[in-house]
Amino acid sequence: MATSKRGREKKLRIVVLGGGTGTFTVLSGLKKYPLDLSAVVSMADDGGSTGMLRDELGVLPPGDIRQCLVALSTSDRTMRALMNYRFSSGRLKGHSFGNLLLSALEKITGSFDKAVEKASEILRLRGKVIPATLDRVRLVARLKDGRVIRGQSMIHDHNLHHLKKITLDPKGKANPKAMTALRTAHAIVIGPGGFYSSLVPTFLISGIPQAIRKSRAKKIYICNLMNKAGHTDGFTVKKFTEKIEEYVGGTIDYVIYNNKRPSASLITRYAREGERLVEPGPHLPRTRFVGADLISKKFPKPQKGDVLTRNLIRHNQDTLAKLILAVAQ
Repeated sequence: MATSKRGREKKLRIVVLGGGTGTFTVLSGLKKYPLDLSAVVSMADDGGSTGMLRDELGVLPPGDIRQCLVALSTSDRTMRALMNYRFSSGRLKGHSFGNLLLSALEKITGSFDKAVEKASEILRLRGKVIPATLDRVRLVARLKDGRVIRGQSMIHDHNLHHLKKITLDPKGKANPKAMTALRTAHAIVIGPGGFYSSLVPTFLISGIPQAIRKSRAKKIYICNLMNKAGHTDGFTVKKFTEKIEEYVGGTIDYVIYNNKRPSASLITRYAREGERLVEPGPHLPRTRFVGADLISKKFPKPQKGDVLTRNLIRHNQDTLAKLILAVAQ
């Protein structure tokens, strides 16, 4: 890391790109180190509580932002639990308190950007959470047979084997704060996360891929543990990397991937849904591809009132953070 004229060590500036559980895991691990952390978060989510609030209140999607706020929060455990609390009955069933708070703050301040700033103050963040765009965008998938699928949640549940093109409607312009974070970063971390639902939408925002390519930061991609049925069937680590580079329009410097197998019972459970472990594939140069046992031994506890299915095979946040830092430095 660089040192200032006064001899004080500057913090390593790391920007994490994505959304959902994968980004939460990365931020939770990196938060434990003295870093200048920023999360640039996908804004295409429209499922569950987030989708209902978008449709009923006309607000920007709070779900992925909420997860990143909780990940970087230094508030006590009760406050973080409150942000993730989901109502299990009544008209608020399925909604998380944090989503409602962010939507209310957007209405009060008149700006989702300001709402995130206020929530960051309340939660005493160790880092910044930045919406990738402040435009109201929808994810659109066009298939080769002419069908058009609109909305991130619909695309997430749909078979994309015959995908022709995926876009945002409208395209959306990058949040200036996101552009600044990418330009000044020492390292840019991409993923893990739903390939077409969490990662690709960020690269479709005008200005984001260009800023990544121009940045002098090390570009680090964290490959998914499992392939999603109907989306990334048969993708190896190399195939994932090639696809990411296609959307970024440039080369990824380092790829972190899992090289150990989870228990047979877990593999069988995922196989019932048509999902398979991501295989490394042959001939991965060690100078660029970094493999390790990345699977967490802890299982996420189901949240009362949650209407979505959550992954059981997840990255180990501490192992992941150590690898990211080793590569970034």
